Amino acid sequence: MRYAQGGGLTDAERAARERIRLQAVVRFEAGRSRLSETRIARLERELERGTLVHDRADRRWTPARIKTLIGRLFHVSCTVEGT
Repeated sequence: MRYAQGGGLTDAERAARERIRLQAVVRFEAGRSRLSETRIARLERELERGTLVHDRADRRWTPARIKTLIGRLFHVSCTVEGT
């Protein structure tokens, strides 16, 4: 679990958050041309590790932060919209 006691969310809210996360991955994969399956899998693992591991104290992934993470991990530039 990424957050203590589920991050204060109900089971339904956690399920909705997970659906949104998976939809984002699908959208990312659909528009990707720069990341291989291996890199996408690594990105998913890094996102699962959480924001604290990546020096983000507020525990939220935003598209801009994910874009920065992609750049740091893979030395690839993308747009926030593409993230």
